[in-house]
Amino acid sequence: MAGKLPELPEDWSRALAIVAHPDDLEYGAAAAIARWTDQGKWIGYVLASSGEAGIDGMHPDDAGPLRESEERAGAAHVGVTTVEFLGHRDGVIEAGLELRRDLARAIRRHRPDILVLMNYAERWGSAFGPLNMADHRAVGIAALDAARDAGNRWVFPELLADGYEPWSGAQRAAVGAAPEGTHAVDVTDTLDRGIASLAEHRAYLAGLGDEGTDPNAFLRGHAAAAGARLGVTYAVEFELISI
Repeated sequence: MAGKLPELPEDWSRALAIVAHPDDLEYGAAAAIARWTDQGKWIGYVLASSGEAGIDGMHPDDAGPLRESEERAGAAHVGVTTVEFLGHRDGVIEAGLELRRDLARAIRRHRPDILVLMNYAERWGSAFGPLNMADHRAVGIAALDAARDAGNRWVFPELLADGYEPWSGAQRAAVGAAPEGTHAVDVTDTLDRGIASLAEHRAYLAGLGDEGTDPNAFLRGHAAAAGARLGVTYAVEFELISI
């Protein structure tokens, strides 16, 4: 999508970020999250898996706890203290009823005004871009479905029995790294903290090898391009959708 982007509305106070793995939010969205926590907004992280299959040279039993620790450290850089892991198996996450129920429970518990998601489209970038992995696609679509499930008392009635009352307040989602951004967030003052957040994923980045991401170069380059479209030095793009 060419041309200038409008600013993402910030007329909300609570957001729940739902992604598949540790590091998903750190590839851009974390810099925006730092801006929002600076404004006094509450942001919580819910991760479907612990990313235990993400390091080829490390057994999942060792990688999972390490990646959870890296995620909590990264979240702390941007003012997030609520970080939850749902325990779905990394690499084979399914957008079925079990995941929807878990996410609906989290949404009812935290009662957000907006969701923050990552790209759940088939591809990154254009229709000819690289294929997006299955976990990202599954978690994104399940989160959107769960936002509606959370508001319907007759869907997953077992949640009611556990004391989780319906919540219909999350009627928008800001999707980071979407193929076409519709809005952007000025992160000129918080980009360094977003970079520090990604840099905490040392074991994961090292596992990528020599072709891995340099947090500073990667995030600064993308943020500069998005900033040009917003008219600021650095920005992060999101697709804003209604649920």
